Amino acid sequence: MLDVQVKDIAIMRKRHPCGSDRWEVYRIGADIGVRCLGCDRRQFMPRRKFEKACKKLEKPHDAPQ
Repeated sequence: MLDVQVKDIAIMRKRHPCGSDRWEVYRIGADIGVRCLGCDRRQFMPRRKFEKACKKLEKPHDAPQ
């Protein structure tokens, strides 16, 4: 099971029709809410499907203090 947090960037195996393969996680639960970073499309994916489709998770960089 992936350790997914809000604001993580998911790099997916297949590209979105807009050409981007990067999605930002904005909601977590039984379904995961993601937003395409190329065209700003939002969609929900079942957690199991998300984990299968995700190639890599990037954690957001901490802001300098």
